Amino acid sequence: MNLRTVANDAGFEATRRFKRSLVASRPDLQPSARRKNLQDSNVPLYPCIDSQGMNVKSVAEIRREYGRIVATGGGGDESVSIEQLVTVRGRIRNYRDVSSKLIFYDLVQDGEKLQVVVNCARVGGEREEFRRISMLTRIGDVVSVTGYPGRTKAGELSIFATAHLQLLAPSLHAPPQAILDPETRFQNRHVDLMIRPEAGQILRLRSHIIQHIRDFFISRDFVEVQTPILSDTFGGAVAKPFLTEATSTYRGKQLTLRVAPELWLKRLVIGGLDRVFEIGAQFRNEGIDNTHNPEFTTCEFYQAYMGLEDIISTTEQLLSGMARRVLELKATKLKDLPEIATDFTAPFQRLEFIPTLEAAMGHKLPILHGSTEVVTLELLSLFKILSLPPPPILTIPRLLGKLSSAYLEPQCMAPTFITNHPEALSPLSKTSLVHNQRVSLRVELFVGGKELVNAYEEENSPTEQRRKFVMQAGWKDEDVIGGGEDGKGVVDEAYCQALEWGLPPTGGWGIGIDRLVMIFAGAERITEVLAFGGLRGAVNLGSGARDAKKEGEEGE
Repeated sequence: MNLRTVANDAGFEATRRFKRSLVASRPDLQPSARRKNLQDSNVPLYPCIDSQGMNVKSVAEIRREYGRIVATGGGGDESVSIEQLVTVRGRIRNYRDVSSKLIFYDLVQDGEKLQVVVNCARVGGEREEFRRISMLTRIGDVVSVTGYPGRTKAGELSIFATAHLQLLAPSLHAPPQAILDPETRFQNRHVDLMIRPEAGQILRLRSHIIQHIRDFFISRDFVEVQTPILSDTFGGAVAKPFLTEATSTYRGKQLTLRVAPELWLKRLVIGGLDRVFEIGAQFRNEGIDNTHNPEFTTCEFYQAYMGLEDIISTTEQLLSGMARRVLELKATKLKDLPEIATDFTAPFQRLEFIPTLEAAMGHKLPILHGSTEVVTLELLSLFKILSLPPPPILTIPRLLGKLSSAYLEPQCMAPTFITNHPEALSPLSKTSLVHNQRVSLRVELFVGGKELVNAYEEENSPTEQRRKFVMQAGWKDEDVIGGGEDGKGVVDEAYCQALEWGLPPTGGWGIGIDRLVMIFAGAERITEVLAFGGLRGAVNLGSGARDAKKEGEEGE
């Protein structure tokens, strides 16, 4: 067993006991020993890239240009094109010693794999020297190789090297086969991406999905904008904000990270930008679970003179087209991602909130726009009849939300629009009277039992909007709102004043991009679709890296 094999096997071991015994018996496998070995061999560890006079190509370009070509020459049964040398760079994912004179490498670059054949006869030199130089590279190293494109006897498209691999950046640690602990995995995301192709493909899928959304709206004459992330007020969603304080300009003033861009975007519609959208990060100081992270990405759009049916149709067009695009990507570039069973063929199923909920419970709801105290008591009585534990915070929106999650959302595994929500759940949408209940002109799209889209016909009456803000403040949901007495600090008076200038009849929605990627990637946790696993992958990163380094050094 040679040095490289031992080092690579060390990375594949699952137990710390083996790692400790290995480092005790083979101290030459430690990172410091690897570095010294390379220096003693006069190998430049981190050379500058020199592409002058070279025909440098990416792995993808080589596959495109030479994938269908059957060249001649090279001798034996190998088919090698000797018309032009090419240079390719990437990371060694695997290697196979066929003999002391022949080595096959799997080189990975930007998610694409290519085989490299290093043959002593083609490279030149004595067998011992060939072996010594080849032994300097290991799995995980970043290298450059120059050679001729061709096919092996087995028909594999390969680069037949004319010189030894040039080391561009050594991996001083042997890459593990897997990282089982999720927190360790995301605190060492660079290693996770290196060893799990599907992890990188999820991030590529995310990029394609965001680009599809952007192209969809741009093609419909929308203007993409960026609205403030920091301000002294927050609105657009019932959520608890992150708070900070200015230290220079507006020194001592409390500021918040935005929870949603909605109110800013509707100000732009008032100003004459009839079609606007924004893709960006939102921040809510709330819990973490499989579908929630305090920092998350949304797309929100607003269009003047757009009704609820127009919004539904637009949503179906966007997601149906996206599903087709994802299917194409999984068939070509993202082959490690699973197929999904969800059918996004329009039209989607629709359920009306109150009648469907009442049918599922077998009980009628009280008139929800009555006295807050009376409605709350009647809803609590209903919870008792249903033997359903109430939520920790006893507001009308919280109580209705709990009923919805118990009886409505389980009916929404296929793409489903829930319509006509009670007014209490939607303080920013228009309302009407349906079945003797005040309901909002709102739809939510659920997929797999989880909310994906929240859409409104926007409230554009400053008087009604102010009344709804006050109603919202009256629920005293301090855990979310953080407001003071009589709604102070909750009623966004500046927004109400902006409405006095006249917001055209407007429709729009917000879509959770992280959840959207989860659906199309077949991921069960939001951490899988975030570049660094969300907050858990970004906090205590220093200690996580030190622990990983310590374990890695023990394992080498």
